[in-house]
This record gives sequence, C-alpha cells and structure tokens, in this order.
Amino acid sequence: MHQMPAETQPHVRTFMGWPPAGPVWGPYTAAVREDVAAVARVIAEYEPLVLLAGPEDAGAARKACGGGVEIAEVPVDDLWLRDSGPVFVTGPDGTAAGIDFGFNGWGGKQQHSRDGLVARRVLEALGVPRIEAPVVAEGGSLESDGEGTLLVTESSLVNDNRNPGRTRDEIERALMDLLGARKVIWLEGVRGEDVTDCHVDALARFAAPGTVVLSSPPEGARPDVWTRVYEQARAVLSASTDARGRALETVELPEPDPAALGPRGEDFLGSYANYYVANGAVLLPRFGDRRADDRAVSTLRDLYPGREIRPVDIPTLAEGGGGIHCATQQQPAARTR
Repeated sequence: MHQMPAETQPHVRTFMGWPPAGPVWGPYTAAVREDVAAVARVIAEYEPLVLLAGPEDAGAARKACGGGVEIAEVPVDDLWLRDSGPVFVTGPDGTAAGIDFGFNGWGGKQQHSRDGLVARRVLEALGVPRIEAPVVAEGGSLESDGEGTLLVTESSLVNDNRNPGRTRDEIERALMDLLGARKVIWLEGVRGEDVTDCHVDALARFAAPGTVVLSSPPEGARPDVWTRVYEQARAVLSASTDARGRALETVELPEPDPAALGPRGEDFLGSYANYYVANGAVLLPRFGDRRADDRAVSTLRDLYPGREIRPVDIPTLAEGGGGIHCATQQQPAARTR
C-alpha cells in the first residue's frame, strides 16, 4: 500500500509555479512574481527547486530566480502548486507514485485549463506512475503525519463543488486507500468564505506525530466565522487520538494583529501555519507584526530542532489568499526499509 509521507521526510525536490500575465493576478503579477522568486531562492539553498513556467515566461522566471532554480516549461494558470500538482506517495518497496486529484479550480471558482493538467504533465516528465483519484481534492486539503493519520476539513472535501453526492464516509475510504491512512480526523472548516473552502494547511499542521500546530486568532480578536473555525478545530483536536492511539498535543500559533499590519484586503491570509518544511529548513511568512513574527519563529524553532527557520516576506501572496505552503509541493525521497 502506498502512503503519504510527512513533509518532514527527506525530499528529492520541491515544485513551484510561475504565475503568467493575465486575468488571475492582473496588475499584481509583477509583485507576486517577486514573492515566488524570493521563496524559490530560499528553498533552492536546501534542496533542488523546479519552477513550472509557460514557454513564454521561462526566460523571465530564470532571470528572476537565478541559476540555483531549474525552470521546467510546463504551462500553468496560477502559482498554487500545492493544489494543482501531484500528491506524492511512496510504496512499501520505496518507489514513488503521484496522485492526480483532478484539480477543478477549487470547485470551479477559477480557470484551470492548464492547472488541471499540471499533475499529469509533471508525473509524465518525471516518469513517475500516475494514480487517478476517484475523488476531487487538493494537496492543501490533506495533512499527513506520515504514520497513518490524516487531518482534513470537511468543508473542502464533502462539498458538491468537488464531490457531488459523495458522503463523508465514501470520501474517507477513498483517502485512506489512496494515502495509506488508518485514521482521518475531520475538522469542520467553513464553506464559501475563501476560495479553498478552508484548506487544512492554513489551519492545522502536524509538526511531528502526535503534535499539531493550530493557527489561532490574534489576541483580542472579535468573534467571527474564523474564530469559530478555530474553536471547533481546537475542540476536535483536544478530544482526538491519532492512528497509533496517541492523544494529540496542540501548539497554538497566533496570527498577526491586523492593527499592526495596516490596510489589508479581504482575501489576506495571515496564517503562520502555512509554512513549508524543506530539507534542513522551515520557511514561514513574515507579515510585519514584529511581536507575532518573532513568536512564530521561536515556536517553530522549538518544534523543528535541527532545521533553520527562514522567515520570508510574501506580501502579495498573502493578499492573494495563500502562503508559502500553498505555493509549494514536495516530491519525497524513496523510503528505505
């Protein structure tokens, strides 16, 4: 049976995407490309980084990212490789396969004629077997501890914009078969408040088996839809055990104080939990609330001993409703017995 490794396991490489000019980013294209290049250059210090770009954009991407980043001419609609790219799994003999979860623009919310083919094209280029999933999902909706436990939000999976007519039990069985999970912990999430319908990777992450990092509201936050999402998730996690029967320790990662950031758009994602674990490093967003930024660095330093903590400014990525984890997808190294 194939299994989805934890992100902390060694990677062969990381994939990212270079957003093309056009309607998706419009006048913000140049600014968001700066963020993508900044993240790519840091990851490339630790492991191979492959940036997907349309043929017309390959030159500009190469110039922005420098010689340490490989450019692969694969057309994309957007930069969110966590969701459009394949989800890699490894088999008992150590070989890798890639799951194509049929990316459909987060339930038809965005054009995806190119992004819908990214998983297939990447796997073909790598020569890695492709598994066509019987359910629609995105990489950002799946969080694995590497030991048989999955964290997911119901709002992004049990949703007619992705899996019409499918029950939670049916989706759970499919995910367990595909990802080698023995237990799925369901958080409620919320539908329709953001483009992803509340992906788990901006809410709750496994720092290690038995330890979950939870994005929590800033001090003094007024009750709203997102504080309710957090409170529901905290309650579920505090009452849950993982696939091995361990109670979960929850570590809170408070979001930045909006008052310390200045004006932000309605899509702004201020989640430190949307960090990315590379070989030897953890990349996390730096938002500009110095107190919250420093606290996030300190928390992750404790959770990831032996890895460098690398804060990166991503102002336009965050304004677009995403983060560093959303923009990356890892290919795990083959498992050894």
